[in-house]
Amino acid sequence: MTASTLSASQVQQYLADIFPQFDASIVHLDKEGAILELATDVRHLRPGGTVSGPTMMALADAAMYVAILGNIGKVALAVTTNLNINFYRKPAPGKLRAEARILKMGARLAVGDVLLYSEGVDQSVAHVTITYSIPTQ
Repeated sequence: MTASTLSASQVQQYLADIFPQFDASIVHLDKEGAILELATDVRHLRPGGTVSGPTMMALADAAMYVAILGNIGKVALAVTTNLNINFYRKPAPGKLRAEARILKMGARLAVGDVLLYSEGVDQSVAHVTITYSIPTQ
């Protein structure tokens, strides 16, 4: 694993400054990817008591954004251009974990995938592929 341009704590603070609704914790960050955790509560649930799809998509998107910031530094306007999610299992309320992996880090585009895990379950609950556009600096 290779050290990232920014540390996990630097990205966490940067997001607190520019994106105050970010409420996940950055558990790990390096050049290859990032791991985030979100403690879900009633706000994140859908009818039936499972974590909602929009919550899962938001966490996956945030995990990839963190992984990209770890590579390119403080570039607030790196944006999602495509996100595709496959839901495998219903995640139970509790901690949701996102493991983001950068597959291609280019000058203009970054491509990656994210596996989502529900606390206490070994198998992923969803797989996400994401492409980000990186602005010219």
